[in-house]
Amino acid sequence: MAEHSGQYDAANTGKRSQNQLQMAPKSLGNRHRHVQKSIKNQDSGEGVELAESPENEQLRFPTTSKAVEGLLTFLILFLACLAAFSSRLFAVIRFESIIHEFDPWFNYRSTHHLVSHGFYNFLNWFDERAWYPLGRIVGGTVYPGLMVTSGAIHWLAHLLHIPVHIRDVCVFLAPLFSGLTALAAYGLTKELWNPGAGLLAACFIAIVPGYISRSVAGSYDNEGIAIFALLFTYYLWLKAVKSGAVSWSAATALVYFYMVSAWGGYVFIINLIPLHVCVLLMMGRFSYRIYVAFSVFYILGTVFSMQVPFVGFQPVRTSEHMAAAGTFALLQAYAFLKYIQDFLSKKEFRALFFFGVMGTAGVVFLAVVLLTYAGVIAPWSGRFYSLYDTGYAKIHIPIIASVSEHQPTTWVSFFFDLHILVCTFPAGLWFVIKDINDERVFIVLYALSAVYFAGVMVRLMLTLTPVVCILASIAISKTLTEYLNNENTDKKKDDEEGGEETEEDEEEVDRKNRKLYDKAGKVRKPKLDQDKDNEGLGTNLKGFVVMAILMMLMMFAVHCTWVTSNAYSSPSIVLATYNNDGTRNILDDFREAYYWLRKNTGERDRVMSWWDYGYQIAGMANRTTLVDNNTWNNSHIALVGKAMSSNETEAYKIMRALDVDYVLVIFGGVIGYSGDDINKFLWMVRIAEGEHPKDIRESDYFTVNGEFRVDSSGSPTLLNCLMYKMCYYRFGEMQLDFRSPAGYDRTRNAEIGNKDISFKHLEEAYTTEHWLVRIYRVKPLENREPSTTKATKKSKRKFYSKKTSKRKRGSIKNKPVVKKGKRKTAARKTSPKTTSKKQRTK
Repeated sequence: MAEHSGQYDAANTGKRSQNQLQMAPKSLGNRHRHVQKSIKNQDSGEGVELAESPENEQLRFPTTSKAVEGLLTFLILFLACLAAFSSRLFAVIRFESIIHEFDPWFNYRSTHHLVSHGFYNFLNWFDERAWYPLGRIVGGTVYPGLMVTSGAIHWLAHLLHIPVHIRDVCVFLAPLFSGLTALAAYGLTKELWNPGAGLLAACFIAIVPGYISRSVAGSYDNEGIAIFALLFTYYLWLKAVKSGAVSWSAATALVYFYMVSAWGGYVFIINLIPLHVCVLLMMGRFSYRIYVAFSVFYILGTVFSMQVPFVGFQPVRTSEHMAAAGTFALLQAYAFLKYIQDFLSKKEFRALFFFGVMGTAGVVFLAVVLLTYAGVIAPWSGRFYSLYDTGYAKIHIPIIASVSEHQPTTWVSFFFDLHILVCTFPAGLWFVIKDINDERVFIVLYALSAVYFAGVMVRLMLTLTPVVCILASIAISKTLTEYLNNENTDKKKDDEEGGEETEEDEEEVDRKNRKLYDKAGKVRKPKLDQDKDNEGLGTNLKGFVVMAILMMLMMFAVHCTWVTSNAYSSPSIVLATYNNDGTRNILDDFREAYYWLRKNTGERDRVMSWWDYGYQIAGMANRTTLVDNNTWNNSHIALVGKAMSSNETEAYKIMRALDVDYVLVIFGGVIGYSGDDINKFLWMVRIAEGEHPKDIRESDYFTVNGEFRVDSSGSPTLLNCLMYKMCYYRFGEMQLDFRSPAGYDRTRNAEIGNKDISFKHLEEAYTTEHWLVRIYRVKPLENREPSTTKATKKSKRKFYSKKTSKRKRGSIKNKPVVKKGKRKTAARKTSPKTTSKKQRTK
């Protein structure tokens, strides 16, 4: 389709080309004969059809073969999109249409608020039910692209009079965008290699488990739409690099803006594209196409991204974006030096170029360092430090290390999520490097950086999966092209067309060789013998390789279906167990507990739990929580962790200070659920220790031998902390089966050490059917206890004012004594009684 790039006048072109071919050298006969054949086809009307336009221009229409090729391409892409959508519906079919996991519940709650109250009120929404007593300004702390996309689809459906609830839009949004992701993968691979590889890439990314894990029906999270935006941005960037057009660059910036509004992973784009430009400059591949593409993209993309409230001025004030700013400045200096190259001699230009480029790079680096030191540019955040130092988060930011998605990726995870694509991915990378160009430099950088980051953090397998699908499709396409190519048919055609000239050339060579007495003549095998030699090993080898590739692709499809069905299609709020006969048991304890909270507690009651369950409590129970999955306030989470790690008396003081009415814990000891709060307890201790090192120490919760045990050998601090008591309250009385003693924990495979548990400040409010969720009510403050001592008869005392600190008359130290003066009068006779009275008075 893309090979015919011009408009031809068939008649004139044919005559002109035939005259030129008659003048061509004889040694190039075969190649020109193919050209003559194509020209004859054009003259006869087999290759193209010509039509008169109003402007007397002749246009070309595709032939029948091209039309069939286009129809097949459309059908394959349609089936890939259909497979991408349908393979993500296992959760809906097996369970029901429901929101999964934890974060999606906040996204659904925010989307519902957006649809109900409008976009302006959504941006200014203050959520008083989160992070009590602090609250949360949702519009300024969330990426709104996901909510706006769902709201727009809901609005369009109602505009077309299609009655659909916003919950159903949220549930099926990720499967819908997975089909668009397949189309974006096709376009990107087609720009890098060819349409055949693009079709393979679309089919791979439609069913690969590494992408399905975050895009099943009900997984209403940012990654569901972000991967489409990521690949579409890269596709438009390659179009901009190849064409150098401002329109493609502006389109790249516009899609990048959508990516910024949808996911924080946009930082990967704004660092990878500048890296691509820098590598092209170092390889000496500078062109004004690259200059126009990056300059337009960076300016428009930066301005657009700053319109997202959560991002704000980060593109110009954070270290994560400084690589793009430095590349932009370096590119301007490079282009300026290239411009003045014509006005200088080679020696002058070489010196100016060296000092100009090095000076610009040095100035940019010093400016970034000084602005960072002055506080104008924010330093690297802890999340980015953890990408380069895997032990940084565990030591300095334990709340990041506590998330399972932030753990390093195992080799099993690579094979589980990518299967045979892991093996074919290096081959595709090698084929791309062998035939490198400007666009393929980009995919090489993408592959190398994605492999590193995916090895550091299992969550970033999501960014590695698209490039693995693309390079694996290139490797398989290249291999199939080599082994499915029918060389014998091509040789026969070449022999039929150029047989006469070949014989003439060989006779001429033999004639020349006879003149040389010591030159042996060329001994040729008979034609039948040549065919037999080529036919034996070649046909068998081709068949074996093709069959092996087809078998691997079939195994890949089976693996993807099994993983999607069994591993990634179970909603975390609804659990299922299977009996020996294959029957299934549904454990719906989470929704049971949240429904009880919604119906049996006050509307303004506060529920304390670990931050994992904050979004679900707010979304399903509609109750106020202290912490949730946003994790923006580490000190507040540490305070909750301190309450869980302390004894009941100390925890009660914290709960009274935070106005807690109910406490919710997850306990999996009855059914063997490994994701309960006892297994997460050490992270609560570590986070609390980071903020309260004098009160909480991790070593206190281990035994003398350094073991974390819940049995009788466990640490006394652990056996008496609030979390342990709330999980195992009344559990010591329960015997699960006749083979295990009472109080046997199936998750830890141990008999609990503290069976005599009682509460003074808490009381059990509700426990679900399988003991998975336990809710406790915080008792109010008690009245003062009556005195146990006997009342004694108190003597009646004189009342004194409360202002006096002592119960006696006040006295003044060193009070001055006033002596009365004596009159100078004549002495009079006084009686002895009067004299003694005066003396007593004195």
